[in-house]
Amino acid sequence: MNQLHQRVTSLPRETRDTLFLLAVIGWVVFLQVGHIPWWCGLLTVGVLVWRTTLTLRGLPLPGWPWRFGLLALLLGATWATHSTILGRDAGVTLIVVLLALKTLEMRARRDAFVIFFLSFFMLLTHFFYSQTLLTAVGILVALMALLTALVNAHMPVGRPTLGQAARIAGGMALMGAPIMLVLFLLFPRLSPLWGMPGDDAAGRSGLSNSMRVGQIAQLVLDENIAFRVKFDGPLPPQGQLYFRGPVLSDFDGAEWRPLRSGFPDALALPSDLVVSGEAVRYEVTMEANRRPWLFLLEAAPQAPDVPGVRVRMTRELQWVTDRPIGTQVRYRAQSHTSFQHGPLEPAVALQDHVELPPGFNPRTLALAQELRRQHGRSNRALIDAVLDRLRTGGYTYTLEPGVFGQHTADEFWFDRRQGFCEHIASSFVVLMRALDIPARIVTGYQGGELNAFDEFWTVRQRDAHAWAEVWLQGQGWVRVDPTSAVAPGRIGSLERLAAPEGALAGALRNFNPTLLTQMREVWEAVNNRWSQWVLNYTQGRQLDLLRNLGFQSPNWTDLVTVLLGVVVLASLIGAAWTLWERQQHDPWLRLLRRARVRLQALGIPSADHTPPRELARQVQQRWGPQAGIAQWLIRLEAQRYSRPDSKNPITLAALQREFRQLAWPGKDSTPAS
Repeated sequence: MNQLHQRVTSLPRETRDTLFLLAVIGWVVFLQVGHIPWWCGLLTVGVLVWRTTLTLRGLPLPGWPWRFGLLALLLGATWATHSTILGRDAGVTLIVVLLALKTLEMRARRDAFVIFFLSFFMLLTHFFYSQTLLTAVGILVALMALLTALVNAHMPVGRPTLGQAARIAGGMALMGAPIMLVLFLLFPRLSPLWGMPGDDAAGRSGLSNSMRVGQIAQLVLDENIAFRVKFDGPLPPQGQLYFRGPVLSDFDGAEWRPLRSGFPDALALPSDLVVSGEAVRYEVTMEANRRPWLFLLEAAPQAPDVPGVRVRMTRELQWVTDRPIGTQVRYRAQSHTSFQHGPLEPAVALQDHVELPPGFNPRTLALAQELRRQHGRSNRALIDAVLDRLRTGGYTYTLEPGVFGQHTADEFWFDRRQGFCEHIASSFVVLMRALDIPARIVTGYQGGELNAFDEFWTVRQRDAHAWAEVWLQGQGWVRVDPTSAVAPGRIGSLERLAAPEGALAGALRNFNPTLLTQMREVWEAVNNRWSQWVLNYTQGRQLDLLRNLGFQSPNWTDLVTVLLGVVVLASLIGAAWTLWERQQHDPWLRLLRRARVRLQALGIPSADHTPPRELARQVQQRWGPQAGIAQWLIRLEAQRYSRPDSKNPITLAALQREFRQLAWPGKDSTPAS
């Protein structure tokens, strides 16, 4: 390590500064590597390595034909990848390309400043994709490194250390922190100017508005958080934690989709939601899913309070928004776990929920006829018989049931006898419809886990679930979760099928079974606090701050007024500070002036421009070379102008103490011969 430090410090300053800037650029681009094309990442690495080699060997930079040729090639690659050179993703790719190519013509400080500005702009683009605490930490490191390089570029004389430039950059950042805090707290967040809409075609995760058998099983490998819930009171029973999402009623033999009814709207099934019991009140912090829906605990009779978004409830009790959720949102809601919905008497539109595609699952249709012969016409008895078959028929709950063929229900009921929740729910609904019992699939999330550090209920993508609803006369739509018959632990005690662990995670779990879980909970609690207090600092919370300051009915104009008042006050304080500072003198000059005044009284005149060494010479001529004041004057000059001595540094404070202890000769003292 010492040898590496010596090699770096022995490099010429221009070489050292260039290598440091290239390293900073590499870190800035590394933060974006997951959101740029693979060829763009390889290109950046190649260009930075090429530029580093040229710097270390002192070789000339490539000429303009090379640079223009690479630029044309990369513009073509960007167009081929994104089919455009405009928009978020294509724009970020172009910025990375231009930043990398600009290093190949970095010859003067002007070129370095262009790179600085491109890099600062590049930092902003990271928030297009992620606003997590980890992203913010990475950007803060890059920001401090860029500020260090920028300060270093403004120190052209001598060979200042990077540590010195870093200290100056840190001081600048600290001085700017209060301004940043005031702007964060008071700058009005006016929609749609505040925030940037996401690309609705990219970055989708979680549930879809359709379900193909095997699709939800893939989500069990996804540990990403779907949403967090903070309950105002006691947590509802675990078996009632169903967060409702898309309802699927159309089946083509392979895929379930939302209902596309042929009946007119006048005959459509009403929701007729009736709730009972005490309401469960809670707050949801939902991650961006690029979908126009919200997840609420079943069932929510009132619209959730989502700032800046219009919401409505469909006839299937799903709450949807007027636009896709492209950023993290937080909303309050209340639900009732005891409810009834749908028509209580037979309706024509129920025919949509008994239809099956012809030519599929013949053995399931035969099973339905056999069950009818055994249990008669009682729908409740038929449902219980099917659930009993799931409990006692050797069916298992597994993440890897294999690839299903054309007749998915037949394979589940008679051949494989294993599956994940969507295999079980789909096969159950097909059998219900074969029994002429109206049924449909509901997708959403079930369960979750409590974070012991912040008391938030965390629901992950792996908690995605599919269950069934059947229609019963006099009861309406009734939730039936066939997965609970196959694997009761999936619903009651929140057991989950775990994805395979990596080597590091397995080693940590073997060392301490709870350490990995605790580490994750702590990190998620910290990240959640970041989301709650920073990312979700909305205009509503700004107005709450003004209410705490005494405003009765604050609005955005009050925010502007307070912000302008703070800016004016800060400007006045800055002006007063500048005026006071100008009236102060350099403490070294003040100390020299005190010595000059004392010597003037002893008969040694001097001017303001007389250096300490000249004063010391005059003192030595009059009182001899051993005069203490002469030695003190020489040390005073050395403190200001000599190279610092790391072993015996001369400090101004020490010189001030020595000045007070000096033995001054009298005015009539005998001069030296």
